[in-house]
Amino acid sequence: MNAARNDCTYTLPSGTEDLLAGTCPDPFSILGRHPHGRVDIVRAFCPDARGVRLVVQRPRSGPAERPMRLVDDRGLYVGTVPAGARYRLKIGWADGWEEIDDPYSFGLLLGDLDLHLFTQGLHRDLDRVMGAQAMTVDGVAGVRFAVWAPNAFRVSVIGDFNVWDGRRHPMRLRHAAGIWELFIPGIGPGERYKYEILDAERRLLPPKADPMALAAEQPPATASVVADPTPFEWTDAAWMENRQDRQGITAPLSIYEVHAASWRRPEGDPQGIMHWDRLERELIPYVVEMGFSHIELMPIMEHPFDGSWGYQTLGLYAPSARFGSPRQFASFVNACHNAGLGVILDWVPAHFPSDAHGLALFDGSFLYEHQDRREGFHPDWNTLIYNFGRHEIRGFLIGSALMWLRRYHIDGLRVDAVASMLYRDYSRREGEWISNIHGGRENLEAIAFLRGLNTTIAELCPSAVMMAEESTAWPGVSQPVVDGGLGFSYKWNMGWMHDTLAYMSRDPIWRRYHHSEIMFGLHYAFSERFVLPLSHDEVVHGKGSLIARMPGDEWRKHAGLRAYFAFMWAHPGKKLLFMGGELAQPHEWHADGELAWYGLAQPLVQGVQTLVRDVNRLYAAYPALHRADCTPDGFAWVIGDDSDNAVFAWLRMAPGVAPVLVVCNMTPIPRPLYRIGVPCGGYWRELLNTDAGEYAGSGMGNGGGAQALPEPSHGYDQSCVLVLPPLAVLYLSPESFGGGWA
Repeated sequence: MNAARNDCTYTLPSGTEDLLAGTCPDPFSILGRHPHGRVDIVRAFCPDARGVRLVVQRPRSGPAERPMRLVDDRGLYVGTVPAGARYRLKIGWADGWEEIDDPYSFGLLLGDLDLHLFTQGLHRDLDRVMGAQAMTVDGVAGVRFAVWAPNAFRVSVIGDFNVWDGRRHPMRLRHAAGIWELFIPGIGPGERYKYEILDAERRLLPPKADPMALAAEQPPATASVVADPTPFEWTDAAWMENRQDRQGITAPLSIYEVHAASWRRPEGDPQGIMHWDRLERELIPYVVEMGFSHIELMPIMEHPFDGSWGYQTLGLYAPSARFGSPRQFASFVNACHNAGLGVILDWVPAHFPSDAHGLALFDGSFLYEHQDRREGFHPDWNTLIYNFGRHEIRGFLIGSALMWLRRYHIDGLRVDAVASMLYRDYSRREGEWISNIHGGRENLEAIAFLRGLNTTIAELCPSAVMMAEESTAWPGVSQPVVDGGLGFSYKWNMGWMHDTLAYMSRDPIWRRYHHSEIMFGLHYAFSERFVLPLSHDEVVHGKGSLIARMPGDEWRKHAGLRAYFAFMWAHPGKKLLFMGGELAQPHEWHADGELAWYGLAQPLVQGVQTLVRDVNRLYAAYPALHRADCTPDGFAWVIGDDSDNAVFAWLRMAPGVAPVLVVCNMTPIPRPLYRIGVPCGGYWRELLNTDAGEYAGSGMGNGGGAQALPEPSHGYDQSCVLVLPPLAVLYLSPESFGGGWA
């Protein structure tokens, strides 16, 4: 039978038919407890149950069971309890009886302040309020669900616990914020779930993963997972207390960029992925040994498509299950800190993929994205663009950033594709974009978002760093917001990377004609606080590997790469190297492979790896190389006009410490008896010679250093006569230094 049985006691409220059909927008008006004189009527919807009983809690005589009456064969049961009495439901399923608390017996879950802050984009603890929160409510353990879907007609939680039946757990709408909420007792961490949504026209959408899920199941599966709420026991207090000194503008910041899946594969499994516990054992010691100060992880937030390398992110609040559990990720970060390594995450607020289970048309409307394709679609990546003009979207994104910095002790975020956010016409032809309200191409809403993001991070996580991948001449990317800037800590120097790689790719015979490619970067080197990036983008898409771009035979290629790395580490700006560069990897990086570890059997490759280790150690050990990375008083040209010989020389300096003289010979022709002016007398010790035998070079050099003589040169009263080895860079520093120039 399919018609409701009605009598004077069990008259069913309006909307019951919608509930039974799975289209009720207000399930609490029907289900749960409802006062009726001296008793409370309890209604429960339990499709496929073979019976339902009320277990009434009696203070003096203990619980008593009473059957509920089936009033509709589709599974609607009705019973009564004494007014105000506590009760539970005892449900008979085909395989036995289950006793649970009634999800519809609980009151409002989110507070009014939470709702207000959410609507204003000002809630700074969304990871603890939204999504699935395993918790106790009124003494009952369960999971509180909350999801933003203001234009939905009905939203339900579905999962293994209700056989993915959207009729069983429809949610309550908090109209003030457009948030749907429900507490489901008796379930906990590890449960898989999604949201089943009817749009405003009552059309059923594809099941949606939770935008603010704290965990997800292993791709290609797409369900969200209730995370374990047990706090991680951090042991990195010493690191966190001193973090500002380790990554500020005067610190030796040297970053090893890693794609966690392809750094190294488990033995015998070319498709396998190391989990965080194994990366903790193998990656961390390697990076420490190599002398880097930080690991930067390409996006490890949950993403559906491996081929996007993580940059098409859907789970901005969840570490990807590919690498293990959230707790294992926290342990990895903790181990990094205890080993003296910082952790930076790539973070992608510029765009998101259009997968049906994700954010696209989340509640049937253009909620996270723009409606107009000219604003809401990225032609380069075939992805959607966040609507930065909505308070809730800005709050969603800032909440994600804060979660990684606070929940996981992340030391900084590198914000991907900032240039694409700043310009409305980014990668678009005429007629494919909409101007701003002033008729310009600047994306005013995205600019406001970035400034708000960085202001919030600076206030709540002041020792964290924010890095911008920004490839244009936008002014003030790393200037404070109060001064009109975007407020980032650092900006990637893409221009430096393009110019210097172009120079190093040229045959040395032609380098004399391209002197400006080395010189030009110093004209703007201090206009921003820069990171010099040799990132993954430079070894993909047909560009070739770094070593492949060096001209000449194998010896010259490796010598050129050693010289380039030493040039980079001595150049003003913080350093970033993508994994494999230190191995002189012969081929482009492939995300489905691993690094060319086999190359370490060759002395030339060992030499490059050792060189990278040594320049990292020198960079950290000599304050002149890092303390004034971001200010012009830390750099002075000595030789910038010897284009015929492709020789460059400069000083790196910092107040009160010995300077470092850097000399580059960018041709394979040795230059003996080359006189270079220096600012003080005495013996200048050779700290580095990239042509040394330990780097598989020719071994040509200066016998450990050179004596400065009172022979004027290059504007200085003293000078050294040096042997400049072929395709090599030298670092020298005075052994005796009184804190000023002689």
